[in-house]
Amino acid sequence: MIYVICRGLLRMIYAVVFPLHIVGKDNVPQEGGVLLCANHISNLDPMTVGIKLDRQVKYMAKAELFKVPVLGWLVRQLGAFPVKRGGVSKESIKTALTTLRGGHVMGIFPEGTRNSDTGIAKKGAASFALRSGAAVVPAAIVGTYKPFRRMTVIYGAPVDLSAFEGAGSESFEAVTDVIMSRIYEMARTGKPTVN
Repeated sequence: MIYVICRGLLRMIYAVVFPLHIVGKDNVPQEGGVLLCANHISNLDPMTVGIKLDRQVKYMAKAELFKVPVLGWLVRQLGAFPVKRGGVSKESIKTALTTLRGGHVMGIFPEGTRNSDTGIAKKGAASFALRSGAAVVPAAIVGTYKPFRRMTVIYGAPVDLSAFEGAGSESFEAVTDVIMSRIYEMARTGKPTVN
């Protein structure tokens, strides 16, 4: 209930401040576990990626946020769960896999940090994808978050990872490359990817 109310308020705010153009929304499955993988350009990205979807998107969030009075409660109500700095704990991994296997949508930013210029993405998304069996939907956020300028979110078709079925950690890098190439392609072309 709190999520729905907050999402409604944010939609109104975004409509004025950062008008959102959504492309490929139908590519996000309406049921079952979904790992939503996006590029990361701003602290506003989690809201931007999920605000126009009908399903709630859950995220890992810095553990420090949960210690702040009121904010910690709100973040938890919005579906976030804590992850410690410097690495993902076993508990966070278990929560993420339970979330995906339970048929929920979880958002993740494989680049890890905002405006990453290293071109290197972390392998957590690949690990969650292969271990959970969730649909992997790439998303590209395009824009600058300048007030009153349009932002665009493009959702691609779920990535076909059948070639990696049953594969172990040795395939994480290849899976990460496949996911990120879809995201970068959409950011470049402005069109959803297809399988």
